[in-house]
Amino acid sequence: MIGGVVDRDAMVEQALHRKPVIVDEYLLNIGIAYYLAGKPEEAIAPLKQYLSRYPNILGHLALAVVYSELGREAEAQVEAVEVLRINPNYSLEILKQRSPDKDPARLERIIMALRKAGLK
Repeated sequence: MIGGVVDRDAMVEQALHRKPVIVDEYLLNIGIAYYLAGKPEEAIAPLKQYLSRYPNILGHLALAVVYSELGREAEAQVEAVEVLRINPNYSLEILKQRSPDKDPARLERIIMALRKAGLK
């Protein structure tokens, strides 16, 4: 704790080093938490680690958003291609309808980042 405030970064680092097998399952959430906390650079490592173990559409979507917002268009496009390889019928409209995120501004920001990465 720093001045009564929890040092979340330190807590995440501790969690990552305690039980690596269990942590792998949470790496997607950790990456998304970094992104939502305004730390997209820090989101990349846990998202890549997650994808190395669980290569699925959610991990690729998260990385596409992060890369897109960081201006790393080529890497964002690679992730978008993977999304479409996994699900050729993927659409941003479906994401909009099914997203658990109820913050319309944040959801629109995510959709814009994915659109910039090449998804429709």
